[in-house]
Amino acid sequence: MPNFQPQSFGKLQDGRETLLYTLSNKQGMEVKISNYGGVIVSIKVKAKNGDFKDVVLGYDSVSGYEKDNYFIGTLVGRFANRIAKGKFTLNGKSYTLAQNNGENHLHGGPGGFHRALWETEAFQSDEGKGLKLSYFSKDGEEGYPGNLKIAVSYFLAEDNSLSVTYWATSDQPTVINFTQHSYFNLSGDPQNKILNHQLMINADSFLPTDSTAIPTGERRNVKGTSFDFLNPQTVGSRIEHDDEQLKIGSGYDHCWVLNKEGNELSLAATLCEPESGCFMEVFTTEPGVQFYAGNFLDDAMIGKKGQVCGKRSALCLETQHFPDSPNRPDFPSVVLNPEKEFKSTTIFKFSTQ
Repeated sequence: MPNFQPQSFGKLQDGRETLLYTLSNKQGMEVKISNYGGVIVSIKVKAKNGDFKDVVLGYDSVSGYEKDNYFIGTLVGRFANRIAKGKFTLNGKSYTLAQNNGENHLHGGPGGFHRALWETEAFQSDEGKGLKLSYFSKDGEEGYPGNLKIAVSYFLAEDNSLSVTYWATSDQPTVINFTQHSYFNLSGDPQNKILNHQLMINADSFLPTDSTAIPTGERRNVKGTSFDFLNPQTVGSRIEHDDEQLKIGSGYDHCWVLNKEGNELSLAATLCEPESGCFMEVFTTEPGVQFYAGNFLDDAMIGKKGQVCGKRSALCLETQHFPDSPNRPDFPSVVLNPEKEFKSTTIFKFSTQ
């Protein structure tokens, strides 16, 4: 049995206790995870000056997450991102979901995985320490068909990589799309906007959206646009450009189509903050990554240690299948059939430059 024990993370409004687990390695990197929403509460990594920086937004106790509407640090499902008008058809049957983002369905609905209290099991090996979270999503939960069993493992390795692996099975056909919704600021201070972060996205194209952030179906080449991150660019260099797509989301909030073959694990993105020297690589088996520049965060969000986390105080790199895929047969399939097991992996690897 692993030698790391959870701490109390406070009680939910219904009285249930929540827990906080700490994964650490010999380099001093530390990751804190709660069984509520599977949230990553903190990731502490060494900066180039030797100090340790907490590079994700979060809250000091579970009460902050229970009130949160930004999906800060959470596991997201059954379906990450948006489904147009909260409707889809599967095998000839129509399903209606909550419309919790204007007229669209977002991130599994108001009672999605981010509100679940997950079962937990700590584990370790010679390579590092991990936490496995499990959840049973009943047929009809948030409008989705099928009894879904999902497990997610977080594993902190000695090479300063944090891997997130998902497994799922269903007893009837359903649609799934999972992601980890951490908000990163590699300076360690949300008062420093992420506009100076240098971002690379390994994608020749992205998915333009309509005015409600639903993909139009076009795959647009990034060349010559504000969406070209094939070579590292500062996030703020073009975010205010006179571009209709940037106006729709008040900045970047789009899915990039990753350059890859099939579902092999490959490099999706890199992120660097020049002052701290903190550098993050993102590898994934997923076909896309949603880059969200924190455009709708506001000063009402008070995070850990009383920190104000306003607009663009952090950004998300959400590895996933494409938005509105259940309504887009031309997109990679998000259907999980009973005889199949879904598996997906994303790795966040930290170093300094």
